[in-house]
Amino acid sequence: MAKYVYPAIFTPEADGQFSIRFPDIKNCFSGGENLADAMAMAKDVLCMMLYELEQAGSEIPEPSTVAELQRQAEGSEFVSLIACDTVEYRKFYDSRAVKKTLTIPSWLNDLAERAGINFSATLQAALKSALNI
Repeated sequence: MAKYVYPAIFTPEADGQFSIRFPDIKNCFSGGENLADAMAMAKDVLCMMLYELEQAGSEIPEPSTVAELQRQAEGSEFVSLIACDTVEYRKFYDSRAVKKTLTIPSWLNDLAERAGINFSATLQAALKSALNI
């Protein structure tokens, strides 16, 4: 789970739309009705593919340089860097709650209950802090 930046090759189509491909990531393609839409779609497909690789425990490929891909670009194609954050993607698309059972000392439980501490919120805050998110 991390932030990533990958170069994408954008291909302008005759009808004003754009095709997008990420040569570094297998089967990572998209398209957009205009440049702004294509940029948004590129970010979405990149996050989705990297999220799936993370979930599968697969190796995340190293991104090519813009210069490397620019040499591969043909005609009116151009290369642009696309950034995504799979942590933010997870928050947006997978916000379901998961029940966890844990063990703490009885004295700590008593003090926390007397103080009205929300165990779930405290654990979430501690995990986010430990994971730097």
